[in-house]
Amino acid sequence: MSLTSKQYSGDFVIGGRYRLVKKIGSGSFGDIYLAINIANGEEVAVKVEPIRARHPQLLYESKLYKVLQGGIGIPHIRWYGQEREYNVLIMDLLGPSLEDLFNFCSRRFTIKTVLMLADQMIGRIEYIHSRSFIHRDIKPDNFLMGIGRHCNKLFLIDFGLAKKFRENRTRTHICYREDKNLTGTARYASINAHLGIEQSRRDDMESLGYVMMYFNRGSLPWQGLKAATKKQKYEKISEKKMSTPVEVLCKGFPAEFSMYLNYCRGLRFEEAPDYMYLRQLFRILFRTLNHQYDYTFDWTMLKQKNQHSSGVPPAAVSLLPSGSAGAGGAGVTAGGGAGAGGNGGATGPQPGGAGAQAQPPQQTQSGLQIPGERSVIRWLNETKPTSTSKRHPSHHSTLT
Repeated sequence: MSLTSKQYSGDFVIGGRYRLVKKIGSGSFGDIYLAINIANGEEVAVKVEPIRARHPQLLYESKLYKVLQGGIGIPHIRWYGQEREYNVLIMDLLGPSLEDLFNFCSRRFTIKTVLMLADQMIGRIEYIHSRSFIHRDIKPDNFLMGIGRHCNKLFLIDFGLAKKFRENRTRTHICYREDKNLTGTARYASINAHLGIEQSRRDDMESLGYVMMYFNRGSLPWQGLKAATKKQKYEKISEKKMSTPVEVLCKGFPAEFSMYLNYCRGLRFEEAPDYMYLRQLFRILFRTLNHQYDYTFDWTMLKQKNQHSSGVPPAAVSLLPSGSAGAGGAGVTAGGGAGAGGNGGATGPQPGGAGAQAQPPQQTQSGLQIPGERSVIRWLNETKPTSTSKRHPSHHSTLT
Protein backbone atom coordinates (compact mmCIF):
# COMPACT_ATOMS: atom_id res chain seq x y z
CA MET A 1 0.00 0.00 0.00
CA SER A 2 1.38 3.40 -1.02
CA LEU A 3 0.60 6.89 0.07
CA THR A 4 -1.60 8.61 -2.47
CA SER A 5 -0.50 11.94 -3.92
CA LYS A 6 -3.39 13.52 -2.05
CA GLN A 7 -2.10 12.12 1.25
CA TYR A 8 1.34 13.73 0.95
CA SER A 9 0.74 16.73 -1.28
CA GLY A 10 2.40 19.45 0.76
CA ASP A 11 1.00 18.54 4.16
CA PHE A 12 2.50 15.15 5.03
CA VAL A 13 5.19 16.17 7.52
CA ILE A 14 7.17 13.46 9.32
CA GLY A 15 8.57 13.97 12.79
CA GLY A 16 7.60 17.62 12.59
CA ARG A 17 10.56 18.23 10.29
CA TYR A 18 10.47 16.42 6.93
CA ARG A 19 7.88 17.16 4.22
CA LEU A 20 7.29 14.49 1.58
CA VAL A 21 7.75 15.69 -1.99
CA LYS A 22 7.35 12.72 -4.34
CA LYS A 23 7.64 8.97 -4.62
CA ILE A 24 11.00 7.95 -6.08
CA GLY A 25 11.09 4.20 -5.56
CA SER A 26 9.33 1.06 -4.51
CA GLY A 27 10.12 -2.49 -3.58
CA SER A 28 8.57 -5.61 -2.16
CA PHE A 29 8.69 -4.24 1.42
CA GLY A 30 7.57 -0.64 0.97
CA ASP A 31 8.00 2.62 -0.87
CA ILE A 32 10.62 5.36 -0.94
CA TYR A 33 9.96 9.08 -1.12
CA LEU A 34 11.96 12.23 -1.57
CA ALA A 35 11.47 14.61 1.34
CA ILE A 36 12.79 18.02 2.35
CA ASN A 37 13.93 19.17 5.76
CA ILE A 38 11.65 22.14 6.43
CA ALA A 39 14.30 23.88 8.52
CA ASN A 40 17.17 23.92 6.01
CA GLY A 41 15.87 22.62 2.66
CA GLU A 42 18.07 19.52 2.75
CA GLU A 43 16.77 16.59 0.70
CA VAL A 44 16.51 13.15 2.29
CA ALA A 45 15.11 9.74 1.42
CA VAL A 46 12.14 8.33 3.31
CA LYS A 47 11.25 4.63 3.43
CA VAL A 48 7.60 4.09 4.29
CA GLU A 49 5.87 0.90 5.38
CA PRO A 50 2.27 0.44 6.55
CA ILE A 51 2.08 -0.30 10.28
CA ARG A 52 -0.19 -3.21 9.46
CA ALA A 53 2.18 -4.66 6.85
CA ARG A 54 1.99 -8.43 6.68
CA HIS A 55 5.75 -8.77 7.21
CA PRO A 56 7.03 -5.51 8.75
CA GLN A 57 10.76 -4.99 8.36
CA LEU A 58 11.57 -1.30 8.83
CA LEU A 59 12.07 -1.53 12.59
CA TYR A 60 14.53 -4.38 12.12
CA GLU A 61 16.34 -2.52 9.34
CA SER A 62 16.52 0.68 11.41
CA LYS A 63 18.11 -1.23 14.30
CA LEU A 64 20.65 -2.78 11.97
CA TYR A 65 21.53 0.60 10.45
CA LYS A 66 22.07 1.85 14.01
CA VAL A 67 24.57 -0.96 14.63
CA LEU A 68 26.37 -0.11 11.38
CA GLN A 69 26.37 3.69 11.79
CA GLY A 70 29.76 5.32 11.37
CA GLY A 71 31.05 2.84 8.81
CA ILE A 72 32.35 4.17 5.50
CA GLY A 73 29.72 3.71 2.81
CA ILE A 74 26.83 3.16 5.23
CA PRO A 75 23.95 5.66 4.83
CA HIS A 76 23.31 7.93 7.80
CA ILE A 77 19.95 7.40 9.50
CA ARG A 78 18.18 10.61 10.50
CA TRP A 79 15.02 9.31 12.17
CA TYR A 80 12.87 6.25 12.69
CA GLY A 81 9.35 6.26 14.08
CA GLN A 82 5.66 6.13 13.29
CA GLU A 83 3.69 8.82 11.46
CA ARG A 84 -0.04 8.34 11.11
CA GLU A 85 -0.49 4.72 10.00
CA TYR A 86 3.06 4.22 8.72
CA ASN A 87 6.46 3.09 9.96
CA VAL A 88 9.02 5.56 8.63
CA LEU A 89 12.80 5.46 8.18
CA ILE A 90 14.56 8.68 7.13
CA MET A 91 18.05 8.41 5.70
CA ASP A 92 20.61 10.07 3.44
CA LEU A 93 19.59 10.64 -0.15
CA LEU A 94 22.03 8.84 -2.44
CA GLY A 95 22.87 8.73 -6.13
CA PRO A 96 22.21 6.02 -8.74
CA SER A 97 22.81 2.34 -8.17
CA LEU A 98 25.51 0.41 -9.99
CA GLU A 99 22.72 -1.25 -11.97
CA ASP A 100 21.53 2.16 -13.16
CA LEU A 101 25.08 3.17 -14.07
CA PHE A 102 25.66 -0.17 -15.79
CA ASN A 103 22.64 0.43 -18.00
CA PHE A 104 23.79 4.00 -18.62
CA CYS A 105 27.15 2.61 -19.85
CA SER A 106 25.43 0.24 -22.32
CA ARG A 107 25.70 -2.71 -19.94
CA ARG A 108 29.46 -3.13 -19.96
CA PHE A 109 32.12 -1.79 -17.63
CA THR A 110 35.82 -1.64 -18.40
CA ILE A 111 38.24 -3.65 -16.25
CA LYS A 112 39.45 -0.39 -14.69
CA THR A 113 35.97 0.53 -13.45
CA VAL A 114 35.28 -3.02 -12.22
CA LEU A 115 38.53 -3.06 -10.25
CA MET A 116 37.94 0.35 -8.67
CA LEU A 117 34.45 -0.78 -7.67
CA ALA A 118 35.70 -4.15 -6.44
CA ASP A 119 38.02 -2.47 -3.95
CA GLN A 120 35.16 -0.51 -2.42
CA MET A 121 32.64 -3.36 -2.56
CA ILE A 122 34.94 -5.76 -0.72
CA GLY A 123 35.54 -3.05 1.88
CA ARG A 124 31.82 -2.49 2.46
CA ILE A 125 31.13 -6.19 2.90
CA GLU A 126 34.14 -6.60 5.19
CA TYR A 127 32.78 -3.82 7.40
CA ILE A 128 29.31 -5.33 7.90
CA HIS A 129 30.93 -8.70 8.57
CA SER A 130 33.11 -7.03 11.22
CA ARG A 131 29.87 -5.97 12.90
CA SER A 132 28.73 -9.63 12.98
CA PHE A 133 26.17 -9.42 10.16
CA ILE A 134 25.93 -10.91 6.69
CA HIS A 135 23.98 -9.04 4.00
CA ARG A 136 22.48 -11.96 2.04
CA ASP A 137 21.39 -9.86 -0.95
CA ILE A 138 24.58 -8.62 -2.61
CA LYS A 139 23.66 -7.27 -6.05
CA PRO A 140 24.30 -4.17 -8.22
CA ASP A 141 20.98 -2.60 -7.15
CA ASN A 142 22.15 -2.50 -3.53
CA PHE A 143 25.35 -0.55 -4.20
CA LEU A 144 24.72 3.17 -4.69
CA MET A 145 27.05 6.05 -5.40
CA GLY A 146 26.90 9.07 -3.12
CA ILE A 147 26.05 12.63 -4.05
CA GLY A 148 27.95 15.91 -3.79
CA ARG A 149 31.37 15.48 -2.26
CA HIS A 150 30.65 11.77 -1.81
CA CYS A 151 29.96 11.17 -5.52
CA ASN A 152 32.89 8.74 -5.83
CA LYS A 153 32.07 6.82 -2.67
CA LEU A 154 30.12 3.59 -2.88
CA PHE A 155 27.34 2.89 -0.36
CA LEU A 156 25.83 -0.46 0.57
CA ILE A 157 22.10 -0.40 1.33
CA ASP A 158 19.03 -2.55 2.03
CA PHE A 159 19.67 -4.64 5.12
CA GLY A 160 16.17 -6.09 5.38
CA LEU A 161 17.50 -9.59 4.62
CA ALA A 162 20.67 -9.26 6.70
CA LYS A 163 21.28 -11.73 9.50
CA LYS A 164 23.54 -11.88 12.53
CA PHE A 165 26.03 -14.71 12.04
CA ARG A 166 27.76 -14.62 15.42
CA GLU A 167 27.28 -13.44 18.98
CA ASN A 168 29.16 -10.28 19.92
CA ARG A 169 30.29 -11.41 23.36
CA THR A 170 31.22 -15.04 22.78
CA ARG A 171 31.94 -14.72 19.03
CA THR A 172 30.02 -17.97 18.63
CA HIS A 173 29.13 -18.59 14.98
CA ILE A 174 25.61 -19.63 13.97
CA CYS A 175 25.18 -23.34 13.39
CA TYR A 176 25.44 -25.06 10.04
CA ARG A 177 22.01 -25.98 8.75
CA GLU A 178 20.44 -27.33 5.60
CA ASP A 179 16.96 -27.28 4.04
CA LYS A 180 16.85 -23.47 4.10
CA ASN A 181 14.77 -21.48 1.64
CA LEU A 182 16.69 -19.36 -0.85
CA THR A 183 17.25 -15.91 0.60
CA GLY A 184 18.43 -13.13 -1.71
CA THR A 185 18.44 -12.71 -5.46
CA ALA A 186 18.76 -15.90 -7.49
CA ARG A 187 21.00 -14.39 -10.16
CA TYR A 188 23.78 -13.61 -7.68
CA ALA A 189 23.09 -16.23 -5.00
CA SER A 190 25.90 -18.58 -4.00
CA ILE A 191 25.74 -22.23 -4.95
CA ASN A 192 25.38 -23.18 -1.28
CA ALA A 193 22.41 -20.80 -0.94
CA HIS A 194 20.77 -22.60 -3.88
CA LEU A 195 21.42 -25.91 -2.15
CA GLY A 196 19.58 -24.75 0.96
CA ILE A 197 22.65 -24.38 3.16
CA GLU A 198 22.65 -21.71 5.87
CA GLN A 199 24.48 -18.64 4.59
CA SER A 200 27.64 -17.22 6.15
CA ARG A 201 30.36 -14.76 5.18
CA ARG A 202 31.53 -16.88 2.28
CA ASP A 203 28.18 -16.48 0.52
CA ASP A 204 28.29 -12.68 0.45
CA MET A 205 31.77 -12.89 -1.06
CA GLU A 206 30.75 -15.44 -3.71
CA SER A 207 27.77 -13.30 -4.67
CA LEU A 208 30.14 -10.36 -5.15
CA GLY A 209 32.18 -12.49 -7.54
CA TYR A 210 29.08 -12.97 -9.71
CA VAL A 211 28.40 -9.23 -9.57
CA MET A 212 31.91 -8.51 -10.88
CA MET A 213 31.58 -11.02 -13.72
CA TYR A 214 28.17 -9.56 -14.57
CA PHE A 215 29.88 -6.20 -14.97
CA ASN A 216 32.70 -7.73 -17.01
CA ARG A 217 30.57 -9.86 -19.33
CA GLY A 218 27.38 -7.83 -19.58
CA SER A 219 25.31 -10.79 -18.43
CA LEU A 220 25.61 -14.14 -16.67
CA PRO A 221 25.04 -17.55 -18.32
CA TRP A 222 22.03 -18.29 -16.11
CA GLN A 223 20.08 -15.18 -17.10
CA GLY A 224 16.98 -15.42 -19.27
CA LEU A 225 16.11 -19.02 -18.40
CA LYS A 226 12.44 -19.84 -18.87
CA ALA A 227 10.34 -21.95 -16.53
CA ALA A 228 6.68 -22.50 -15.67
CA THR A 229 7.05 -21.56 -12.00
CA LYS A 230 9.41 -19.47 -9.92
CA LYS A 231 10.62 -22.58 -8.10
CA GLN A 232 11.47 -24.26 -11.40
CA LYS A 233 13.27 -21.15 -12.57
CA TYR A 234 15.40 -21.08 -9.42
CA GLU A 235 16.23 -24.76 -10.00
CA LYS A 236 17.30 -24.03 -13.58
CA ILE A 237 19.46 -21.11 -12.43
CA SER A 238 21.03 -23.34 -9.79
CA GLU A 239 21.73 -26.14 -12.29
CA LYS A 240 23.26 -23.77 -14.83
CA LYS A 241 25.38 -22.08 -12.17
CA MET A 242 26.72 -25.38 -10.83
CA SER A 243 27.42 -26.76 -14.33
CA THR A 244 29.35 -23.66 -15.45
CA PRO A 245 33.02 -23.99 -14.43
CA VAL A 246 34.55 -20.85 -12.94
CA GLU A 247 37.16 -20.88 -15.71
CA VAL A 248 34.41 -20.85 -18.35
CA LEU A 249 32.52 -18.06 -16.56
CA CYS A 250 35.69 -15.95 -16.39
CA LYS A 251 37.14 -16.88 -19.80
CA GLY A 252 38.64 -13.92 -21.60
CA PHE A 253 39.17 -11.92 -18.41
CA PRO A 254 42.17 -11.68 -16.08
CA ALA A 255 42.83 -14.83 -14.05
CA GLU A 256 42.32 -12.88 -10.82
CA PHE A 257 38.55 -13.09 -11.25
CA SER A 258 38.54 -16.89 -11.41
CA MET A 259 41.04 -16.95 -8.52
CA TYR A 260 38.63 -14.82 -6.51
CA LEU A 261 35.62 -17.08 -7.16
CA ASN A 262 37.55 -20.31 -6.57
CA TYR A 263 38.82 -18.91 -3.28
CA CYS A 264 35.32 -17.93 -2.12
CA ARG A 265 33.81 -21.27 -3.11
CA GLY A 266 36.55 -23.03 -1.19
CA LEU A 267 35.87 -21.28 2.13
CA ARG A 268 34.48 -23.34 5.00
CA PHE A 269 31.14 -22.42 6.59
CA GLU A 270 32.60 -20.61 9.62
CA GLU A 271 35.81 -19.44 7.96
CA ALA A 272 36.58 -15.73 7.84
CA PRO A 273 37.45 -14.58 4.31
CA ASP A 274 40.89 -13.03 3.87
CA TYR A 275 39.57 -9.68 2.71
CA MET A 276 43.02 -8.11 2.37
CA TYR A 277 44.20 -10.98 0.17
CA LEU A 278 41.19 -10.48 -2.09
CA ARG A 279 41.65 -6.71 -2.27
CA GLN A 280 45.35 -7.10 -2.96
CA LEU A 281 44.55 -9.59 -5.72
CA PHE A 282 42.74 -6.85 -7.60
CA ARG A 283 45.03 -4.00 -6.54
CA ILE A 284 48.07 -5.77 -7.93
CA LEU A 285 46.17 -6.46 -11.16
CA PHE A 286 45.19 -2.78 -11.28
CA ARG A 287 48.85 -1.73 -11.06
CA THR A 288 49.94 -4.41 -13.54
CA LEU A 289 47.52 -2.96 -16.09
CA ASN A 290 49.04 0.50 -15.46
CA HIS A 291 45.76 2.09 -14.38
CA GLN A 292 45.65 5.18 -12.22
CA TYR A 293 43.26 5.37 -9.28
CA ASP A 294 41.83 8.71 -10.39
CA TYR A 295 38.11 7.99 -9.84
CA THR A 296 37.53 8.23 -13.58
CA PHE A 297 34.80 5.61 -13.90
CA ASP A 298 33.18 4.66 -17.20
CA TRP A 299 30.23 6.94 -16.51
CA THR A 300 32.66 9.80 -15.85
CA MET A 301 34.23 9.24 -19.28
CA LEU A 302 30.79 9.13 -20.88
CA LYS A 303 29.86 12.40 -19.22
CA GLN A 304 33.06 14.04 -20.46
CA LYS A 305 32.48 12.69 -23.96
CA ASN A 306 28.95 14.08 -24.00
CA GLN A 307 30.16 17.45 -22.81
CA HIS A 308 32.89 17.55 -25.46
CA SER A 309 30.55 16.59 -28.29
CA SER A 310 27.89 19.10 -27.23
CA GLY A 311 30.29 22.03 -27.15
CA VAL A 312 28.56 23.59 -24.14
CA PRO A 313 29.65 24.03 -20.51
CA PRO A 314 29.03 21.10 -18.11
CA ALA A 315 26.27 22.95 -16.25
CA ALA A 316 24.26 23.20 -19.46
CA VAL A 317 24.56 19.54 -20.43
CA SER A 318 21.36 17.83 -19.37
CA LEU A 319 18.78 15.69 -21.11
CA LEU A 320 16.36 16.17 -18.25
CA PRO A 321 13.26 18.30 -18.57
CA SER A 322 12.89 20.80 -15.77
CA GLY A 323 11.91 19.28 -12.42
CA SER A 324 11.87 15.66 -13.56
CA ALA A 325 14.17 14.36 -10.86
CA GLY A 326 12.49 15.79 -7.83
CA ALA A 327 13.09 18.94 -5.88
CA GLY A 328 16.44 20.38 -6.75
CA GLY A 329 17.26 17.32 -8.82
CA ALA A 330 19.71 15.99 -6.24
CA GLY A 331 20.26 12.28 -5.80
CA VAL A 332 17.86 9.69 -7.10
CA THR A 333 17.14 7.10 -4.46
CA ALA A 334 18.02 5.54 -1.18
CA GLY A 335 17.54 2.12 -2.69
CA GLY A 336 14.67 -0.19 -3.46
CA GLY A 337 13.10 -2.75 -1.19
CA ALA A 338 14.96 -5.93 -0.46
CA GLY A 339 14.44 -8.48 -3.16
CA ALA A 340 13.39 -5.98 -5.83
CA GLY A 341 15.20 -5.15 -8.98
CA GLY A 342 14.27 -7.82 -11.50
CA ASN A 343 17.47 -9.78 -11.00
CA GLY A 344 16.17 -13.28 -11.21
CA GLY A 345 13.85 -12.99 -8.26
CA ALA A 346 14.44 -12.80 -4.55
CA THR A 347 13.06 -14.49 -1.52
CA GLY A 348 13.50 -13.44 2.03
CA PRO A 349 12.68 -14.45 5.56
CA GLN A 350 11.39 -12.03 8.07
CA PRO A 351 14.01 -10.51 10.35
CA GLY A 352 15.70 -13.25 12.32
CA GLY A 353 13.32 -15.86 10.97
CA ALA A 354 12.96 -18.25 8.09
CA GLY A 355 11.46 -18.17 4.84
CA ALA A 356 8.57 -16.05 3.67
CA GLN A 357 8.70 -15.46 -0.03
CA ALA A 358 9.00 -11.90 -1.26
CA GLN A 359 6.85 -10.34 -3.93
CA PRO A 360 7.69 -10.93 -7.62
CA PRO A 361 10.75 -8.92 -8.63
CA GLN A 362 10.07 -5.40 -9.81
CA GLN A 363 11.06 -4.38 -13.32
CA THR A 364 12.40 -0.98 -12.31
CA GLN A 365 16.05 -0.75 -11.31
CA SER A 366 16.67 0.22 -7.69
CA GLY A 367 12.97 0.99 -7.47
CA LEU A 368 13.32 4.10 -9.64
CA GLN A 369 10.04 5.46 -10.91
CA ILE A 370 11.67 8.00 -13.20
CA PRO A 371 13.71 6.86 -16.24
CA GLY A 372 17.06 5.57 -15.01
CA GLU A 373 19.16 7.16 -17.75
CA ARG A 374 17.74 10.62 -17.18
CA SER A 375 18.29 10.24 -13.44
CA VAL A 376 21.92 9.27 -13.99
CA ILE A 377 22.50 12.24 -16.28
CA ARG A 378 21.04 14.62 -13.72
CA TRP A 379 23.27 13.07 -11.02
CA LEU A 380 26.34 13.33 -13.25
CA ASN A 381 25.69 16.98 -13.99
CA GLU A 382 25.52 17.76 -10.28
CA THR A 383 28.64 15.88 -9.18
CA LYS A 384 31.93 17.63 -8.61
CA PRO A 385 34.88 16.94 -10.93
CA THR A 386 36.66 13.69 -10.08
CA SER A 387 39.86 13.74 -8.10
CA THR A 388 43.07 13.66 -10.09
CA SER A 389 44.86 11.90 -7.25
CA LYS A 390 47.07 9.06 -8.47
CA ARG A 391 47.48 7.52 -5.06
CA HIS A 392 46.82 3.84 -4.65
CA PRO A 393 43.56 3.07 -2.81
CA SER A 394 45.48 1.54 0.07
CA HIS A 395 46.69 5.07 0.84
CA HIS A 396 43.30 6.72 0.43
CA SER A 397 41.13 7.15 3.51
CA THR A 398 37.79 6.78 1.71
CA LEU A 399 38.54 3.28 0.51
CA THR A 400 39.25 1.52 3.78
